[in-house]
Amino acid sequence: MTAAPARVTLDHQVQCSGEVLMQEVGGEAVLLDLASERYFGLDPVGTRIWQLLADAPSLAQVHAALCDEFDATPERIGEDLLALVGQLSEAGLVQVSPGPG
Repeated sequence: MTAAPARVTLDHQVQCSGEVLMQEVGGEAVLLDLASERYFGLDPVGTRIWQLLADAPSLAQVHAALCDEFDATPERIGEDLLALVGQLSEAGLVQVSPGPG
């Protein structure tokens, strides 16, 4: 497993672990980490972030999509996105790497 950068920024890319299964239930997600056999729950916003990460690994792209979808300041969305990605990375559910270039 690759260690997360000391500070995750919108310039980073994220790859969801292939060892994680996701099941959506009532707008929320339950993640099962097959490696650790631990479950994780995501609220509706966290679920949307997980879906976007699966489609577009660039955090800048995910941030832009969230800004279009949610009524909050870009700064707040960015803080929440980076906080969740940090938690997912610590739990081994995603791998964070520098963006291209």
